Amino acid sequence: MKLLRFAGLVFIFITTFQFVNIRYFGGSIFSLSSQDKFPVSSSIDVSTEPVRTFSGPERLNFSSSRSVEVDEEESTGFEEDHVIGSDKNDTVQSHDSFIENVKDKETLDLLPGTRSSSNESYEKIVEDADTAFENTRKVEILESKTDPSVDNLSSEVKKFMKVSNSGVVSITEMMNLLHQSHTSHVSLKLKRSSTVDQELLYARTQIENPPLIENDPLLHTPLYWNLSMFKRSYELMENKLKVYVYREGKKPVLHKPVLKGIYASEGWFMKQLKSSRTFVTKNPRKAHLFYLPFSSKMLEETLYVPGSHSDQNLIQFLKNYLDMISSKYNFWNKTGGSDHFLVACHDWAPSETRQYMAKCIRALCNSDVSEGFVFGKDVALPETTILVPRRPLRALGGKPVSQRQILAFFAGGMHGYLRPLLLQNWGGNRDPDMKIFSEIPKSKGKKSYMEYMKSSKYCICPKGHEVNSPRVVEALFYECVPVIISDNFVPPFFEVLNWESFAVFVLEKDIPDLKNILVSITEERYREMQMRVKMVQKHFLWHSKPERFDIFHMILHSIWYNRVFQS
Repeated sequence: MKLLRFAGLVFIFITTFQFVNIRYFGGSIFSLSSQDKFPVSSSIDVSTEPVRTFSGPERLNFSSSRSVEVDEEESTGFEEDHVIGSDKNDTVQSHDSFIENVKDKETLDLLPGTRSSSNESYEKIVEDADTAFENTRKVEILESKTDPSVDNLSSEVKKFMKVSNSGVVSITEMMNLLHQSHTSHVSLKLKRSSTVDQELLYARTQIENPPLIENDPLLHTPLYWNLSMFKRSYELMENKLKVYVYREGKKPVLHKPVLKGIYASEGWFMKQLKSSRTFVTKNPRKAHLFYLPFSSKMLEETLYVPGSHSDQNLIQFLKNYLDMISSKYNFWNKTGGSDHFLVACHDWAPSETRQYMAKCIRALCNSDVSEGFVFGKDVALPETTILVPRRPLRALGGKPVSQRQILAFFAGGMHGYLRPLLLQNWGGNRDPDMKIFSEIPKSKGKKSYMEYMKSSKYCICPKGHEVNSPRVVEALFYECVPVIISDNFVPPFFEVLNWESFAVFVLEKDIPDLKNILVSITEERYREMQMRVKMVQKHFLWHSKPERFDIFHMILHSIWYNRVFQS
């Protein structure tokens, strides 16, 4: 009888656990509904971005104008000596004309509707990744009854992110979310066994317990959250990191770096990584990272059908490309793409990659918290304007502090809702200290765009249609303190750089009070920030041949850093 009773209790116990799921998170036990079950998978990336349903026509209705308006915007600033590097005469080819011009069968196979095979397991991977993300994020929602701007954030963001009453995620909160992401991966250590995984775990241990550095001749301590961690991580990247670059796929979408214009970051990175003897390996089994060498700029130029307000053929092209490499290799399928990365600067890149490349490390210029940027996985890519590819450092530098007589400067196109508001409050001759223009007046003796930046104390960097702007890096290039007006913009290299030590962040709602905010900054504080701008400048410069701590190495480091902390 005792045996029968025991068997009955075991049966009841097992039956109960079929309907109730329990997980451990941060020392607490939570009951989950059946829809929150963990997927059965050999590899789970808990930082995976949720797949977001997005209306293509709605998004592209305003984004499609961005590619046209941005050229008008940049041409108003750079004038005669900058025309060489502009994209003003670039044209967008239609889908049909591209097919007629492309002779390579492999490229045609990647075009929508030209390939019948697909990776049937991929949708399951994305679904599992989405579930894992929802199950391992700590849900923190701060209800705001006083400020409706919280509604501007996506529902996915509000599920796992505590936001301020203004609806804005501060730099400090971004760092908290990054730390939260890092600690959520600790439990995966016991599952790692390969040589590559052991190397990543070793690197993580070394970065978390670095030798103390108080002063460094090349790196100014106040610029970094933790100089010791950054220096150790950077050294390990130099000595350990190996990247496998897929050779599959043909130009122009793949393997064609665009080296001029405002989207040049992705092209310069592609060119310099592919030519690297230090980081690139021909043996994929030794790789810590796998690079997907496509250009988001060329994807839009080549495949977007003008006036269609749809990016579905662009997304399908990327899916077909993934199907091709996953059918040829097992590396994508092994991890669902979590050890793969992409570098994309075009404004549409977040929505084009959020579904089929959801688990990848995505280096994005359009690094918008409300557009699904995932802390601890995604990387904020600097948007840099390259005017003359043969001379990327042309006109570098600016006037000394004593000769910067203009308080604040901005000139550019009036796209988006924010810039017209900036012009309305400060444009024209409303205030002699505030040089805010939609177009720089063309008359004899007037300064050029570049001369204004070199002569101003603060350079205003407002968002356009999207949160990113090349002016952020331009300000650093011309040694002008950047004033970033773009709520929920994740600044480049934020995981290591303390942006608040050399830049000013102004909430969008505070534009009417902009001058008071700038004037309230003491002269001593301004000089300190301007000095730090000159010191941090090295991290944002493209060189014909990469140099230590330059923008190429910093982009690669951010990707490496996130990869290490996913281990």
